[in-house]
This record gives sequence, C-alpha cells and structure tokens, in this order.
Amino acid sequence: MLTKSEQRDDIVAIMAGIGRKARAAARPLANAPTALKNKALAAMADAIVRDEAAILEANAIDLANGEEAGLTPAMMDRLKLDAGRIKAIVAGIREIAGLQDPVGDVIAEWDRPNGLKIERVRTPLGVIGVIYESRPNVTADAGALCFKAGNPVILRAGSDSANSSAAIHACMVEGLKSVGLPEASIQLVPVTDRAAVGEMLKGLDGNLDVIVPRGGKSLVARVQSEARVPVFAHLEGICHLYIDRSADLDMAVKIAVNAKMRRTGICGAAETLLVDRAVAKTHLAPILDALAKAGCAIRASEEARALWPAAEQATDADWTTEYLDAIISVALVDGVGGAIDHIETYSSHHTEAIVADDPAAVERFFAEIDSAILLHNASTQFADGGEFGMGAEIGIATGKMHARGPVGVEQLTSFKYRVRGTGQVRA
Repeated sequence: MLTKSEQRDDIVAIMAGIGRKARAAARPLANAPTALKNKALAAMADAIVRDEAAILEANAIDLANGEEAGLTPAMMDRLKLDAGRIKAIVAGIREIAGLQDPVGDVIAEWDRPNGLKIERVRTPLGVIGVIYESRPNVTADAGALCFKAGNPVILRAGSDSANSSAAIHACMVEGLKSVGLPEASIQLVPVTDRAAVGEMLKGLDGNLDVIVPRGGKSLVARVQSEARVPVFAHLEGICHLYIDRSADLDMAVKIAVNAKMRRTGICGAAETLLVDRAVAKTHLAPILDALAKAGCAIRASEEARALWPAAEQATDADWTTEYLDAIISVALVDGVGGAIDHIETYSSHHTEAIVADDPAAVERFFAEIDSAILLHNASTQFADGGEFGMGAEIGIATGKMHARGPVGVEQLTSFKYRVRGTGQVRA
C-alpha cells in the first residue's frame, strides 16, 4: 500500500503529465480547420445519444452515492441526469458546432500613415482548466466550448459526479479520435483526490493558462485565493428582482415566480425581491401569494411583514445569502434609487432585474448598477450563455478583466496583432 507521500508523488506525476499532454495538443488544435472541429463535435453528440443508457447508469451510481453522502436537494438537482437533460446536453454540443468559429476572426483593422497595415485577430487562450462540482453536464459543455475555441481543456470533476463525468468524457474522446485530433484536447483528471486541484492551481508547471471553477462558494473561494493563473469565476449569485411603481402587476407576478422557482439551485435564481413602497399595498401581496403557492418560503423585512404577516422575519444575514433553495428575502425600497442602493450594498454583481414600464427608471437602473447582467421585464433565470445565443456557457464571470457575464466561445479567445509592411523601418 502506498504511503501518503507516495500517493502525493503519484498525483503530482499524473497531473504534470496531463499538463504536458494538453500543451502538446495546443498547437494542432489551434490550427485545426473549423470543419474538422465541427465534425468532431457532431461525433461527440452522436456518441452521447448512442451511449445514453450507459451515462444514465453511471449517473444512478453518483445519485446513490450523493444520497448516502447527504448532498443537499440543490446539489442533487445539479447532479441528476435524465433523458431530457441528456437531450439538452446533445443539443448544446450541436449548437456549439453551429456557432461561428472565433479563431482567426479579424476584430479590427487599420492603416498607419507609414503604410503599415494592422489587424487584431482572435486566437485561442491556451490550456484551460475547469474545476467543477456536481454538474456532470459541465463535462460536455466546457469540453465542447473550449474545443470549439481551439483550447485544450483539463476537466476536474468532483467526486460526486465522477462516474457520470467519466461516461460523458468517453464520448467526447470518441469524437476526437474519429477525426484524428489529439485525445489530449479534452482530458478528464482520473483521480478525485483534492491534491489534484492543488496541482492545477499551481499551474501544472506553466502548462495551464486559465482556470474556471464551477461549484460552491468554498470551491470558488479556494480557487480565487490560491490560483497562480488567471481565474474566470463568480463567488456567488445573490441576484435581485426589483418591482418598480410602474410595473404591470401580472407581469411582475409571473416574472417573480419564474425568477425564483423555475430552478432554485442555479446561480441566476433570484434571492432577493425588492418592491417599491409606492405600490407595496397593491403589488406585494399578490406576488408573495404566488411565490408561497409555488412552494417558496418568504423571509421579509418588518415593514413588508406588516403587509404580508405570514412571512418569517428576515435577518441581516438574509440579504447576503445565496439560498440556492426555495427561499426568498423581501424588502420595500424607495423607488429605483432605493433599489439601486440596496443592490449595490448587498449584490454579488452577478444578475439583477427590474420590472417597470417607466423608461427613465429602467435607464437609471441600467446605468447605475454595476453587475455583469442586467435585465428589464425578464426573469433572472435568463442569465445563461445558452439563452444569450452563445451555446452552452462555461460559466458566469463577475470580474472585470477579459471576460464578464456568460463565458462562451468568444470569451475563450485572446488576440494577437498582425502587422503587414512593405519594407518599413523605424527612424
């Protein structure tokens, strides 16, 4: 039996090898023709369709292990696959295949007075590491997106989704092999030991260029704290829905229920409802009645409870909590200015929405709130790369460098300059 030191040495060696293979795959993948990449993606989708039963069997093992481990309902929902979700995974891969290939796009071009012709051209970012928990669909989404943008990817699934992710990954590799592209273009870390994450955070001897964490707050916080390479991420999704005095009540009810209850475990689920005091007596009760009927627990400020006494008393912690559950915090505010003040105090800068018919209120909301995604008269659950027409996203980023909001194929590229001359020299 290996000692802990020997096991650690094994993991270091395994991860170093994965990093070297990914780097070796970078050049051929960056130069792969669009048609070849699309053919590989189609083959991946076909393999998932064909192997659906095996993937669901693997997922059943993960679900049983998750039940035994006491995963929360939100985590179990993220972990679960069924025929519908498999179909969505396949559709996502096919949609990515249909997207315009960003690699080689000329973003801008101009001529200088000295005759130099300059172009700014999209290029792959390099080797991308994705660390995720529970969501086996990330194996396909992240693998396909990184691949389409010409980036080798190293996928590190959590132990909770290890079997499902391995089954999906096998289909991705089959697609790569079918067109003769390097199998190391999409690699899945074969060990669940947390030491493997530590090696990725160190950068795999310079072979890892970017890390994307997809998971709970503790995982993202660790990655942001320890990573020695750039990180695309959001720490949490404390998303707000504001109902303005000019809001149509029926629309407000419909959007509030969808924003909170469609899927409570996703980062775009609304966690706080803000209602303009000017319409609290007409709008608050119908909205909260509909949320409660849908199974949502209400935690409200004392002022809001006076109008809807069935609510629990909200505490200070509620305004900074990402529930990822059928719970919402509720407060009354003084118009759009009050909503902006509350959001800027408590928001995680992920997604905020306003329901309003007043163009001035909407424009102020859009201008003064500094979050990655802002919506008008639409559910926060649209905070998703697929809904933005980007294909399946690799994640949502709330930072301000390089990528912000849904991270799709364009956000997975950098750029270089091509300068063409006719013999110019600099004085």
